[in-house]
Amino acid sequence: MNIDLLRRLCETPGVPGHEHRIRELILSEIEGLFDEVTVDPMGSLLCKRASRAAPKDGSDPKKVMLLCHMDEIGFLVSHITDKGFLYVQPVGGFDPRNLFSRRVLVSTDDGDYKGVMNPGGRPIHISSAEERKKVPEPNEFIIDVGMGEEAKDKIKIGDMVTMDEPLIEIGDKIVSKALDNRIACWLGIEAIKALGKAKHTCEIHVAFTCQEEVGLRGARTAAFAIKPDIGFGVDTTLACDTPGVPDQDRTTVHGEGFGLHVKDSSFIADRDLVKEIEALAEKEKIPFQRTMLRAGGQDGAAAQQSAAGAKAVGIVVGTRYIHTVTEMIHRDDLKAACDILAAYMEAA
Repeated sequence: MNIDLLRRLCETPGVPGHEHRIRELILSEIEGLFDEVTVDPMGSLLCKRASRAAPKDGSDPKKVMLLCHMDEIGFLVSHITDKGFLYVQPVGGFDPRNLFSRRVLVSTDDGDYKGVMNPGGRPIHISSAEERKKVPEPNEFIIDVGMGEEAKDKIKIGDMVTMDEPLIEIGDKIVSKALDNRIACWLGIEAIKALGKAKHTCEIHVAFTCQEEVGLRGARTAAFAIKPDIGFGVDTTLACDTPGVPDQDRTTVHGEGFGLHVKDSSFIADRDLVKEIEALAEKEKIPFQRTMLRAGGQDGAAAQQSAAGAKAVGIVVGTRYIHTVTEMIHRDDLKAACDILAAYMEAA
């Protein structure tokens, strides 16, 4: 398993609208894997692999599209005080309880600057009990880059801010910020590598999309351009198999395989496609679990609703502590997701 690639993907900053570094990293990794590679006006990376054999029934090749969003949740600088403290606006969904005392990276056109994020206000020694109960909103946090007034000369409104944490391996698990959704970028590369020289009859499109965390924006334009027959939303999902969460809300269990995602608030998967993938997974002995979410969305919805429509489903990896710097996946679940994507593309 290519953990080095996953580490580089996770540790490279890229929030919605600022995916350029991730795109360049992916471009350096996919040389020779695709027949055509383009960047669309929104910044999504569209990669095409032509069919390697003609369909037996003489029909046109089926278009299979993997949608793998590049962006991570983060912030954009919205204000810089005269003393050099930064205020930010979130791009993506944060629980403010996870933002206290974080190390961050402020990325500018001229370089990156390390900083720390804390809520404004008084520290524990001089605050009241009532003050300590309050959970600030994200726009009440400040970032200190240690420059004082000089910060206004080096940092601009709109510059990107990401969490600054390394990927680590613990037991059978991988922990990092931005596993949502750099695991999909990893899968979009590694599943194609796993295909090797297979004589697949389908035409494969892997779209590394932008701005998913703020409304599936890049996926909508990419899917409209490709007009797929089959769309796979490749993403994370919840793994709430942890203390304090009822069994009915756990969504997935670590180590029980990839998630075959059948519903969230953005789409309902095609029934026949769900059954087809389920049968293939059972035939290939690839572990899986069906998943549903009450809320949230993913790029598979954009494929399903593009142009005249497409059959769509989600292939997801259960992730504990999602939208934090301690996102955690199980290696076996990641491998299972890679195996089913490669198996489907080879068989399609």
